[in-house]
Amino acid sequence: MTLQWTAVAFFLYAEIALNLILCIPFISARRWRSVFNWRIWNWLTPYWNKCFFTMIMVLIVLFLDAVREVHKYSGAEPMHDVKMNPNLFDNVHMKLFRAQRNLYISGFSLFLWLIMRRTVTLLNQVAVTVDNSAGLQAQMDSAVKVAKQHQDDNLKLKQALLNEEKAMSAKNQVLKLDSEKLADQVKTSEEAVRKSYAEVEAMKRQAKGLAQEYDRLLTEHSQLQNVKSGDKKDL
Repeated sequence: MTLQWTAVAFFLYAEIALNLILCIPFISARRWRSVFNWRIWNWLTPYWNKCFFTMIMVLIVLFLDAVREVHKYSGAEPMHDVKMNPNLFDNVHMKLFRAQRNLYISGFSLFLWLIMRRTVTLLNQVAVTVDNSAGLQAQMDSAVKVAKQHQDDNLKLKQALLNEEKAMSAKNQVLKLDSEKLADQVKTSEEAVRKSYAEVEAMKRQAKGLAQEYDRLLTEHSQLQNVKSGDKKDL
């Protein structure tokens, strides 16, 4: 294996190890996000995209070169040479095997490189989603608590209004009874006043009759006095 393919193989092994570490189930996305927020990554951020696309281009070139080698050693011309010279059979198959191995190494390296980038992005997104959901859960709990407090306040207010309504109803009942008593008293007073007016009128009529009788008696008395005076003169 040449130096470049040895480097690609070690790169593939490193990718496999990193992807396995990123997929460890007991390490949460929030912990990975805290790791990704280290200062060293912030310092490497300007170079990360360049390095990422550079590795993609290198792996694509190596993958295409491996495809070319596979096509070269699996074509009709090498098979023809093998038939012409049977001693080349093992050599051609060895080169074809190496080309296929290089194809798989470069292909899986490119694939895992993209998978690793996507995995890191998804871990960050999951961590952000978890933080947002935790914030939303806290807001929801606060809203539920406030709603429950408002519900309790409304129940207390309804109870207070009901008690006040009962008190007002009792007061209205008492006032109604008092007004009925006052109405009865007023009616009794009016009857008493009517009786008083009737007695006064009767007394007025009686006084008027007495006055008329007194005047009649006074007239009769005067007439009798005059009669007596005339009898004395005649004697």
